Amino acid sequence: MLACAAMLVGMLCHPAQAQKKYDPGASDSEIKIGNIMPYSGPASSYASIGKSEAAYFRMINEQGGINGRNINFISYDDGYSPPKTVEQARKLVESDEVLLIFNPLGTATNSAIQKYMNNKKVSQLFVSSGASKWADPKNFPWTMGWSPSYQNEGRIWAAWILKNHPDAKIGVMFQNDDMGKDYLAGVRGGLGDKANTMIVVQTSFETSSPTVDSQIVQIRAANPEIFLNIGSPKFAAQAIKKAGELGWRPIQLLVNVSQSVASVIRPAGFDNAQGVISAGYMKDPTDPQWKDDPTIKEWSAFMDKYYPDGDKSDIYTLYGFGVARTLAHVLKQSGDNLTRENVMKQATSLDYEVGIFLPGTRVKTSATDYSPLQQLQMMRFKGERWELFGPVLNSE
Repeated sequence: MLACAAMLVGMLCHPAQAQKKYDPGASDSEIKIGNIMPYSGPASSYASIGKSEAAYFRMINEQGGINGRNINFISYDDGYSPPKTVEQARKLVESDEVLLIFNPLGTATNSAIQKYMNNKKVSQLFVSSGASKWADPKNFPWTMGWSPSYQNEGRIWAAWILKNHPDAKIGVMFQNDDMGKDYLAGVRGGLGDKANTMIVVQTSFETSSPTVDSQIVQIRAANPEIFLNIGSPKFAAQAIKKAGELGWRPIQLLVNVSQSVASVIRPAGFDNAQGVISAGYMKDPTDPQWKDDPTIKEWSAFMDKYYPDGDKSDIYTLYGFGVARTLAHVLKQSGDNLTRENVMKQATSLDYEVGIFLPGTRVKTSATDYSPLQQLQMMRFKGERWELFGPVLNSE
């Protein structure tokens, strides 16, 4: 009788031990996290995101891990090629047996694995793309985006144009994939009935194209006052540079996924980029107004110690730091219940201050709202950095 009582007391004293739950990829000592990133190919400018995330998890492990567990971050290159993305996702889920795939980059690439991930009931968490399809919990409950919606950013552009240049002619260059089409749909939706009269030229390009020079020449020939530059970093930089070489200085709007000074503006030429307008949601680490910001100081120290080869003028390093920090928060909140279902439950109940975003913005999610962030602020490139202007806008 006394032995039974002792056993019962022991069980009551250690409830957490009895409640430990694991799915593939989790154990008492380790959490396996998968990632797919274009370390090569036309979108390799984004590679610094994956490198920053790897560095962040090295830091976490050095500090004792998350709830005592080390992060095993397994990141593969897909070259920004959807068939390769499918191959790497299968490898991560079926061979490496990761708990989840975190922050895989690209719209077309993630579209290729969305059904697979949801059929397998493995999280495709914090997708590095602003496509609207990542916020569809009814049909794809295991997929969640991270960036503000491309369509909503396009609507913000349209609202700014209608307010400040209501009679302007617009020329559009867009990437012929889901990303480019989402931006264009947002712009056209925001312009409404005026879209067909205001947009006087519209041309697309493929990510397999070597350059977009011919598209810029075509748009310039139509002589629009406003040029919408809708392309990933390599092509956005080419467009800014070519317009400068032609001596063409329209009002140019640039997508927020191509704002990096290191990857876009510097290769395009600072002189060519003067006056370019965009909409941002992160603190620009090159902006002196943030030099005493606690999170930027923390990121800078992190870069010095864990990613010394990284470029501090590359905003994608800050992006990687912020999204990795958010995943660490989700995993910490998951405690010892490291099932895929519970991790997704924590990810869909966020109200979290990441610190890398503009003041007044927070990551917020729910079981019916898979859009972590929907606030943006207009900004203009001047000198060697971006300058914010106007209020923070809600893009929904």
